[in-house]
Amino acid sequence: MSKENSSPLEKLFGSKSRAKLLNLFFGNSDKSFYVREITRVIEEQINSVRRELLNLESIGVIKNETYDNKVYYSANMKHPYAHALVEIFSKKVDVSKDKDVRQGTWDEFTKPIRKYLSALMLTNREPGQEGVDLLIVGDDSTKKLTHWAEIVEKKMGKPINYVIFSVEDFLYRKSVRDKFLLEILDMNVSELVDPDKIIKE
Repeated sequence: MSKENSSPLEKLFGSKSRAKLLNLFFGNSDKSFYVREITRVIEEQINSVRRELLNLESIGVIKNETYDNKVYYSANMKHPYAHALVEIFSKKVDVSKDKDVRQGTWDEFTKPIRKYLSALMLTNREPGQEGVDLLIVGDDSTKKLTHWAEIVEKKMGKPINYVIFSVEDFLYRKSVRDKFLLEILDMNVSELVDPDKIIKE
């Protein structure tokens, strides 16, 4: 990409990958991410991501820790510039207000997966709150629903928590009052696509 076509943040921070990484870490300063997750969310090549991670770590703005044989990276909130970076990059992940998603309605937005989707619930999960952003019920045997959820995530530019149940699994969990599912269903709802009333009776 030419410098003329670079965004102001890319020009300020030296590269597109670096700007995306800073946005990811300081827009989600309470979270940590492993390399494959990072490359998927910011849509950059793994070599570029690894190089920029080393650069950012060398100047101390990010840190890493190892869990279950995976290296997780996160914002170093003890760095002198940490709070300034949070001011620049942090904003609530609110998928319900994304302009691309909100063209029309969620019912319209889900048209590409309509034949696989039985129901969908979008929550108002606050940063740091337990739970999920998207509950998806349908046939994911071909991974169409997973791919669609990843597209939504990429539109946001930040990770979103989503869970996908088959109709059978969802109804069974609901019938036995599965704790995990009930906690999701008890969350505040932003958008609901539920033609057969399986989520909200």
